[in-house]
Amino acid sequence: MNHPRPIHLLGKEYDPVALLVTVFIGTGGALLARWIGTPLPWLFGAVVAVGLAAIAKVEIAGEPVQFPVKARFFFVPIIGVAIGGTVTPDLIDDVPRWWPSLAALVLFIPIAHLAGYALFRRVGKLDPPTAWFASMPGGLIEAIALGEERGANLKMLNLLQFLRLIVCILAVPTIITLVEGVAVGSASGAQIEAAGTLDIPNILVLVACGVLGLLVGRRIGLPAALITGPIIVSGAAHLAGLTDAVPPPWMISMTQLVVGLTLGIRFAGLSHREIRLGILLTMLSVGAALCLAALFGLVLSGIVGESVEAVVLAFAPGGVVEMSLIAISLHISVVYVTAHHIARILLAVLFAKLVFARVVKP
Repeated sequence: MNHPRPIHLLGKEYDPVALLVTVFIGTGGALLARWIGTPLPWLFGAVVAVGLAAIAKVEIAGEPVQFPVKARFFFVPIIGVAIGGTVTPDLIDDVPRWWPSLAALVLFIPIAHLAGYALFRRVGKLDPPTAWFASMPGGLIEAIALGEERGANLKMLNLLQFLRLIVCILAVPTIITLVEGVAVGSASGAQIEAAGTLDIPNILVLVACGVLGLLVGRRIGLPAALITGPIIVSGAAHLAGLTDAVPPPWMISMTQLVVGLTLGIRFAGLSHREIRLGILLTMLSVGAALCLAALFGLVLSGIVGESVEAVVLAFAPGGVVEMSLIAISLHISVVYVTAHHIARILLAVLFAKLVFARVVKP
């Protein structure tokens, strides 16, 4: 029996059998996580299942686990549209209360970055450029691009930045669930609610919000345009009364699965030594950053009128897409969290650029 020919998908060739089995592995992990009752099961389960398969160097018809990373481009705007659907006039009135925590990011970013840099240099023995850009607490794509320009070890930089997202995805909802003592968010059945029904006019408006938001966001250079553009356009459309619907829960779950698959395959091709070192360094750095975020949460919660969990999630060093998914899943102040993560990316990139030459001597 002849093996199927490779298929060309989103600019790369993939083995169809390996691709299909990778999706099955991720889906199986997601279903198991859902059965166990973990928070964010479709993301949580897919990351763990595919990541473990990659670490174990599982081969499918002679190929490692694989999935097109660019598939995110078709799914992440769904999250932006869903977040935009939570924007209401009452929420806009709350925005001025957020300035203390937004301003506190100016203090949080340098502390988290410098602590991570010291850790990666002393414990990980990484070279200065790699340690500096691997310790950026935000802006994954920007960190990799800046590190490449300045001579960082791209393999280790990629690993540490993606592990930062993965560890946050696994740790943050688990810690919140343990602190609460009961299942929260999606694990207890919570989801974004909408007043409107998904009829044809509403579907057309939501699709237009996603497409237009993505195109305009990338055109004007918004940070994390894939999600921020759709948030802005969808929020405007909901405030204007053009729609009162949001994407259905199954689409949010599908997006979680795709994001989980694209993160899990990042372990393919790495040695066990690199992975062990990366996991150790990331757990230490993310653990320190989350402790710092918890401190900020305790101080700022009463000032900004948000829960401690919301402030911690807003300061957690994960990606804007991943942290927004967690906020949606746990039903925690989605727009507040997302706004802070967008600001965090801008500040993290600015700090990394301005301070690099002062800390990392040629």
